[in-house]
Amino acid sequence: MFSILLALLIIVAVLMIGVILLQKSEGSGMSGSSAASMFGGALTGASAGNFLTRTTAILATIFFVLCAVLALLVAHSNTDARNSALRAELAAPLPPAPTPPVIPQN
Repeated sequence: MFSILLALLIIVAVLMIGVILLQKSEGSGMSGSSAASMFGGALTGASAGNFLTRTTAILATIFFVLCAVLALLVAHSNTDARNSALRAELAAPLPPAPTPPVIPQN
């Protein structure tokens, strides 16, 4: 489960990087004229910006949800490991108390 979610997180991160790089910056960017040619003219002007902005928001939400789920899984698995180690330690018999050293008196 953990490795599947981690793989999804990596895929979402790479997709988010790509979508962010496609967005228009302060006057240049790939969402301008090149986006219209890439997507067959479907994304032109404002519609390209809206689509990329919405896609970025969706990917960012998925990214943060996956991060939270992975953090909860790791915290839960660490708690189980600590609890089992504590139970094993408490179930083990105590070692005998050490005898005090004998100091000769002159």
